[in-house]
Amino acid sequence: MKKLTCSTEIKHETEIYIESGLKDHLFEMDHLFGSYRNLVVITDKNVGKIYMGLVKKQLKSFGGNVYGIVIEPGEVSKNLATVENIYYNLSEYGVTRADAIVAVGGGVVGDIAGFAAATYLRGIDYFQVPTSLLAQVDSSVGDKTGVDLNVGKNLVGAFYPARAVLVDPSFLGTLDDHFLMDGMGEVVKYGCISSSKLFIRLMGYQYQEDLMEDMEDIITKCLQIKRNVVEEDERESGIRRILNFGHTIGHVIETYFGYGTYTHGEAVAIGMYNITRMSNREGITPAEDLNNLGVILDTYGLPTELPEMDMEKVKEILKNDKKFEGDILNVCVMPTIGSAEIVRVHKDKAIQLFM
Repeated sequence: MKKLTCSTEIKHETEIYIESGLKDHLFEMDHLFGSYRNLVVITDKNVGKIYMGLVKKQLKSFGGNVYGIVIEPGEVSKNLATVENIYYNLSEYGVTRADAIVAVGGGVVGDIAGFAAATYLRGIDYFQVPTSLLAQVDSSVGDKTGVDLNVGKNLVGAFYPARAVLVDPSFLGTLDDHFLMDGMGEVVKYGCISSSKLFIRLMGYQYQEDLMEDMEDIITKCLQIKRNVVEEDERESGIRRILNFGHTIGHVIETYFGYGTYTHGEAVAIGMYNITRMSNREGITPAEDLNNLGVILDTYGLPTELPEMDMEKVKEILKNDKKFEGDILNVCVMPTIGSAEIVRVHKDKAIQLFM
């Protein structure tokens, strides 16, 4: 088993365990789950029908009460109404500050469950058991929780650390190929911003079987990068902004099309390619690196072309981007593969990112 520890400025340590088959050994983790009277498993319908029984059965072995909350799958559930329903369920179950939530699912489930944990009774413990590749390499670590508003993505939330994150690559065996490739958008991002070796490694896989064979090491590398960045800048006031590579454009695309047309990884892929196309025009990124980025995204079935969008509507969505500081938008670019820097774009010129 691989283990990482993420220590943040608020002196909280999140333990991160990474091992294939870990989901079948939760009953051995008394040091994590044994002290709680009530544990509430939150998942979505797709994940729940496969794994809810397995998880609940193991958590019951610790002797406390184990409850389940199942939400609708997808970004459409990532809103305040869903969180409010979770609050009422927690109240019904008699949850106190001595109890905990266990989030079992992808990034949406983790964000929602984490936000509920951060705000119910002003904060209760929670655990992340990410089941999608996107959640395993990115969203489950870093303390970000939250929900969307109809005017923008992740506009309501809190920095709130999980007590532990339990990453099991074998969950990916039941993941549809489309969503596996969705997660590869974030994996490629880590190669772009921090590790040319990871990028080259990803370029070398000819078969999905070979990729999956190395997935535990790939996930670990991505989480090491994220851990290191988060430890240096938990609140995203400096270096953590590099983790947003592709996300300014990507979040606008997701919001514009109502979270149903493009997955997060697809939208981020379009964002990474087009921000790099811009940085190439500005003389920041060599044409060879732009070309290699396009090749690797195509290899993993990820899109690169901006969809047609009404620019006035884009402006309305863009103005709610959390990366604005006054009139300045902080945008991550890739000078060369394996490196990143932040450029400051005035709001009047930010629309040019979409041209």
